Amino acid sequence: MIKTYFYSYEDRKTHHDVNLADKDHFLKHEKDLLWVDLFQFSELELKQVAGIFGFHPLAVEDCLHYSPRAKLDNYGDYDLLLVHALRYDEGSADDEIELVQLDIFLGRNFVVTVHHQTLPVLGRMARVSLSSPAYLNQGVEFFLYSIIDGNTDEIFPILDRINVRIDELEDEIYDQSSSAIAEEVLALKRTILTIRRAVMPQKRIFAGINGRGQTNGRGQTRFVIREESKPYFLDLVDHMERITDSIDQFRDLVDTAQTTYYSLISARTNETIRLLTVFSTLFMPLTFLTGFFGMNVPFPYQHSGLATVAITMMLLGIVAIMLVVFKRLKLF
Repeated sequence: MIKTYFYSYEDRKTHHDVNLADKDHFLKHEKDLLWVDLFQFSELELKQVAGIFGFHPLAVEDCLHYSPRAKLDNYGDYDLLLVHALRYDEGSADDEIELVQLDIFLGRNFVVTVHHQTLPVLGRMARVSLSSPAYLNQGVEFFLYSIIDGNTDEIFPILDRINVRIDELEDEIYDQSSSAIAEEVLALKRTILTIRRAVMPQKRIFAGINGRGQTNGRGQTRFVIREESKPYFLDLVDHMERITDSIDQFRDLVDTAQTTYYSLISARTNETIRLLTVFSTLFMPLTFLTGFFGMNVPFPYQHSGLATVAITMMLLGIVAIMLVVFKRLKLF
């Protein structure tokens, strides 16, 4: 599906569902902005839009295939930015968190967003753009900032929920011992790793504002913006740093909880083994004596009732002495 939103600087109005074939006619002013949103699209629709804008085949291929890492590629007149939004479902039978790929083409006065699944931030921006030019009248850079900032803000509620789950996990470790705790630890580790894998590459891209970034084999990948837009993206980087700091803290807490859990399991196992050892030691002399006197060999006084009482008292005395010794040694 293809949706278009065009802001005309001349009449200060937003137009919808414009004919992309005529884009060169209505994109006259440098402050005009055209937003093309492709979602749940077919390969034919993508190639149709790519042909109108002259996108490189490699860029089109990137949109058709999933990539686990964010990246920024420069193609001369436009850039292709690949980022990920997060979908969190704690009750999912598979992974709790899913990375939703979003490809963004950035030109001088156009933005093309490509995504297979619906994204809340783009849906919100589309609804606003139907009645107001609030997002479209401030240029490509602010429009991009609005997308990334919206995606970033959606991560903070996820972090709050993870924080609560870690607190609950720390309490459950001391209250119970079950496989559910180990499963929760592994689920949290996977979720934390997935969030970090999504945010870290994006942070490196936007931290490379105006020449501070790195390059890859395809050429320059630094993120170049106007100086007046720089504070927005620095604020964006600050948000991402807060997320990565929280993720690092959560990772340490989960590692500590896991270590504590295994230590408690080991301590409980050792306690059980120690008690079993005490009882086994108590029965060792009893087993020996009863086996010795139970042999099919005649012994003096074996038919005497006093002998039976004496042997029984001796066995009980041995048990009592061993219990006193074990108690003083604090074995139970």
